[in-house]
Amino acid sequence: MAHDGIIADDGAATPLLASSANSGKPRWNMYAFACATLASMTTILMGYNLALMSGTQLFIREDLGLSDGQIEVLAGSINVFMLMSILAAGWAADSLGRRGTLVLANVFLMAGVPAMSLGSSYSALMAARCITSIGSGFSVVVTSVYNAEISPASMRCFLSSFLDMFISLGLLLSYLSNYAFAGLPVHLGWRIMYGVGVLPPVLLAVGVLAMPESPRWLAMRGRHADARAVLVRTSDTPVEADLRLEEIKQAVREPQVSDSDGGSNVWKELIIRPSASVRQILVCVVGVNFFQQASGIDAHVLYSPLVFRKDDGMSSNKAVLGATVAAGVVKMCFVLVATLFSDRLGRRPLLLASTAGVAASMASLGVTTLCVGGAGSMAASVLSVLAFMAAFSIGFGPLAGTYSAEIMPLQLRALGASLGTAVNRLTSALVSMTFISLADAMTMPGCFFLYAGVGASACAFVYARMPETKGRSLEDMEVLFAK
Repeated sequence: MAHDGIIADDGAATPLLASSANSGKPRWNMYAFACATLASMTTILMGYNLALMSGTQLFIREDLGLSDGQIEVLAGSINVFMLMSILAAGWAADSLGRRGTLVLANVFLMAGVPAMSLGSSYSALMAARCITSIGSGFSVVVTSVYNAEISPASMRCFLSSFLDMFISLGLLLSYLSNYAFAGLPVHLGWRIMYGVGVLPPVLLAVGVLAMPESPRWLAMRGRHADARAVLVRTSDTPVEADLRLEEIKQAVREPQVSDSDGGSNVWKELIIRPSASVRQILVCVVGVNFFQQASGIDAHVLYSPLVFRKDDGMSSNKAVLGATVAAGVVKMCFVLVATLFSDRLGRRPLLLASTAGVAASMASLGVTTLCVGGAGSMAASVLSVLAFMAAFSIGFGPLAGTYSAEIMPLQLRALGASLGTAVNRLTSALVSMTFISLADAMTMPGCFFLYAGVGASACAFVYARMPETKGRSLEDMEVLFAK
């Protein structure tokens, strides 16, 4: 596959809006920025609830007497439970609208967070984890679609990267919460860690109501005047808004999908009988989402305290949780770097650098954890974890969701995003629910060498299969993948 612009010779429609791949510095649209920020803030609670378990497991284990197996299932179950809403999110986003589905996500989060804080048994915690996970699944799928659809091409990667940036902010806040409340009594500290997450969903639900609906969803419902009103405010110029609207209308008119059969035609177009370009797109979406999680990110997010304690010799909870805070700060900083530069440098160079860095840092962590004992070994292991977080966050973290959402055709985008996210969460569940058992079977260094091999394979996949999408309109993507 060529990795620059491709002009289709198989009948694919030529885009009305010229590619801006070489247009230079992205223009700034404050309205689109505000919309993407509000939508992305709904994912803070996903990051918070996911990573909070890394510290609370130290206290829940002692307070409720849970076993290693129960902790492993409780930590990783978020990904299994999320599948229910992830697979339903495409239908919900097309039926209720992108904004309506985000409100629904916040309702589940408002119910689940206090239930988690008040849980007094393993089964109660699992039930609460299920409720919050359903809200997280809706928010992560629909936010990626909404941000891609609300953004002008000149800053689409920047705004789409907000998804991972706010998840990373949630991770960092959870690590800070772990550290801040670690000194409280065991039965109280972990409950307060979860309890402080009760208020944000209430405020976010109100904020989401102030957002406009996606112009592409409005056009799919025949509300062209409303769609144009949003496009005028989220485009660089009124002329661009009109051209974007015409491209959207053209995409909507294509006889790919019918709503009369409950969406079965969508799955036919996506899975059973995809066109050549859709097949290439599907390989990229499934591949990048699989490799992102198979590289071992959730092993670090959920179990870095266990790694620091068992293999690096840290005995103090404060020291262990302090190291996780450092990892969260590094992750947040490098996501910001990716967010600021992805529209200038492009997706492909950042993904290649990121996957190569992930492989190298995982191999380094495998080597350093083999050398157990001593302050030098401990420092080298922590530095390897920080290097992994930096490498992951410069490309793999923020750009996997961005790339998946932007390359899908309009009529397949919501369900395609659901499929990609389902693969992502299933792989995450496999990693997070097997890490302790896998480390017992093949040692922690063996796990890290395995993840390093996955990272190297991911780098080869990006190089061979994923073309550059910088500056292209969403309706231009099928032309890019036509060969």
